Amino acid sequence: MSALLNITEPNNNTNSNDSDFLASLTTDAAQATTGKYSREQIAQLFDLPLMDLLLQAQTIHRQNFNANEVQISTLLSIKTGNCPEDCGYCSQSGHHRDKTKLVAEKRIEVDKVIAAAKRAKTTGSSRFCMGAAWKHPSAKDMPYVVELVKEVKALGLETCMTLGMLDTDQAAQLADAGLDYYNHNLDTSRSYYEQVVSTRSYDERLDTITNVRNSGINVCSGNIVGMGESRDDRIDWVHELLKMPKAPESIPVNLLVPIQGTPIGDKVLAEGQLPVLEWIRTIAVTRICCPSSYVRLSAGRESLSDAEQALAFMAGANSFFYGDKLLTTGNASQSGDDRLMRELGLTKQFAAPRAPKQVPVMDAMSGHQSQVTLASLG
Repeated sequence: MSALLNITEPNNNTNSNDSDFLASLTTDAAQATTGKYSREQIAQLFDLPLMDLLLQAQTIHRQNFNANEVQISTLLSIKTGNCPEDCGYCSQSGHHRDKTKLVAEKRIEVDKVIAAAKRAKTTGSSRFCMGAAWKHPSAKDMPYVVELVKEVKALGLETCMTLGMLDTDQAAQLADAGLDYYNHNLDTSRSYYEQVVSTRSYDERLDTITNVRNSGINVCSGNIVGMGESRDDRIDWVHELLKMPKAPESIPVNLLVPIQGTPIGDKVLAEGQLPVLEWIRTIAVTRICCPSSYVRLSAGRESLSDAEQALAFMAGANSFFYGDKLLTTGNASQSGDDRLMRELGLTKQFAAPRAPKQVPVMDAMSGHQSQVTLASLG
């Protein structure tokens, strides 16, 4: 892979420190390939002039992906509300239900989930994501979610789930069923985390990601910007991704949708929201530092103009959620997305689901050996 694009044209207004940093990036092709930047270098990326940063991010994007292709996912809440966690941004937390007035719903029947997945496939999504408001799935929940993975994969869709914390056995069960991605966001930096949630530790989040990684499932892990954190916290979050043995294959970069009745939502509504360009900077830095990961536009996209969304794609985003609703918040309209993709010349990526695990099985009578899919056993 070639190194980063060198931007060193003579310009009397060019900051020499910026030029020196950009030039230094071009001399380390290995770093551009692995994305193993130091915290100081991540901070320098955030400080670049925006146009230089976007150009660097788009260059990295084109080295690793088809330039104008986007991965499209559909997200469905399969169990809504009354979550025991106290995440300060989330309307599904049982701690905030008296103020948010969110109506809780029990698990959706399997046939209704499959009907939603079929609709998602028909409209062009390649990945179907299922989220449940749990601290972690219980033993009685596991057969249900395993069945959903098998049924959705049978449609030819990639599968993703976000169910809270997973232990090693639960991760193995989902891997055996053929789950493609598991989402478990870090949300923010380690130092700011205690301002966001107290019912689960940062290390517990990292433990779940490790369990998912070790099971063979692709990791989906991102953040939420605009919760009152500083730029230093956003730098630390990117650095946390790079401290993992391997960066997540999918990285949602959410912009907080402030929900009235949640502690963080009320605070942001009172004090003002993060500027969109700072969110776009975060996307661009994430793309440069995690060159082979999908970077997803998630929550917050519905408030963006066409031009702002175009800037986000220029910054290296190449994945987004389709449909008029995410878990409990609104999303950009599907017809609007189709129009914008036509205007920007973007095309949809085809699904490439992971094959379920297989094991060799020998017939005791004939001695014939065959491969049996683990997801179909039992």
